[in-house]
Amino acid sequence: MSAAVEVRPALDDELPRVGELTAAAYLADGLLPADHSYVEELRDATDRARRATVLVAVDPGAAGAGAVVGTITLADAGTPYAEFATGDEVELRMLAVDPAARGRGVAEQLVRAALADAVGRGRRDVVLCTLDTMRAAHRLYARLGFTPRPERDWGTEVDLRVHAWRAPEPPGVLVETATWPPLRVEDVQGWRVGLSRGVTRRAHSTVPLAEPADLAAAVDEVERLSAADGAPAVFRTGDPGTPAGLVAELDARGYVLGSVTDVLVCDVGPDAAERGQPRTAHGLRVLDAPDDAWLTAWLAGKGGDREVSRALVAGAPATYLAAPGPDGSDVAVIRAATVDGWVALSCLQVAPSARRHGLGRTLTDAALAVAARQGARRAFLQVEAENVPARRLYEQLGFALAHRYAYRVQPSSGAVPGSC
Repeated sequence: MSAAVEVRPALDDELPRVGELTAAAYLADGLLPADHSYVEELRDATDRARRATVLVAVDPGAAGAGAVVGTITLADAGTPYAEFATGDEVELRMLAVDPAARGRGVAEQLVRAALADAVGRGRRDVVLCTLDTMRAAHRLYARLGFTPRPERDWGTEVDLRVHAWRAPEPPGVLVETATWPPLRVEDVQGWRVGLSRGVTRRAHSTVPLAEPADLAAAVDEVERLSAADGAPAVFRTGDPGTPAGLVAELDARGYVLGSVTDVLVCDVGPDAAERGQPRTAHGLRVLDAPDDAWLTAWLAGKGGDREVSRALVAGAPATYLAAPGPDGSDVAVIRAATVDGWVALSCLQVAPSARRHGLGRTLTDAALAVAARQGARRAFLQVEAENVPARRLYEQLGFALAHRYAYRVQPSSGAVPGSC
């Protein structure tokens, strides 16, 4: 993948450009004659945006700052722009990239963003159709995990080949929280209230696992407990079972979106133990507990109370890996915690002076190797959706998006919990 573009929902004033770009791309590829009736449908991005979700890729570069260079449409099954999707499927349509912007990975970034959008709305199945002649598109879809579904092929004037994608199974919130337990947990009407003095949102947040008898009263109690712990209340939303009305209640109280977090997963194959072993043997430190040097390297990139942070990272059985620099001090660290066959990778931190030398990949491979030898079968990690460099690294290592959730933070003049 080449230079990144920004992918986001189309703005109203961009829709004419989106329509013209879509039609021009189809015509440039010889997919339609210029007088075909479908060309006008391609141009009508305004109608698409009313009835479906239209994403655009925007070039942030100096020469084309703000220029729309690509687009894709997402349509829920049963809506006007979904032609063959069924059930809870999301259908991808009208993927188009400006011919002048091709060769930069724009199409891949658009499709990845569309998959993330679908997963973020709780949809796990995505479908699209393509033509036999679209060989480059077939390679892209295969690389992203789409599989042909010939039994669903359809078409009138041409044969359209259906490809389907299903999000891999995530570890689930209970496994996730078991690998990063709070200092203290309180129960509020079936909600799991993590209290950790505001150190990391994962440890200082409420996971609403049940429908409360009184939603407003439950939120009141969470806010009271959080205030007593010295930090704003934080709620994790977007998981299966998030109570109906919770987000609206938080919005009414002025809560802000703290971050959107993606859960990425991969299989820990039989070769993982061998793949990371040579690097582990050459210079990496492997620890059963975080020592002062490891903790210093981690906190250098994030800050936070040292003793609370030590208690959090040591709160579940884990392995701690570190890469020493030329002077012997740690310049990169990672943590691997194993629960129920899953290994959670977290705390990957590389000092600015040591970046661009592959240490992030080296540590991740080594952590997976250690986990494989400990019996882990699958791995997961959590990364903020906007952290594009980290996402790229993990995608290259075989991680795929499985789930997306959000943190909503109580407005406060005090410190806001950060993430690991």
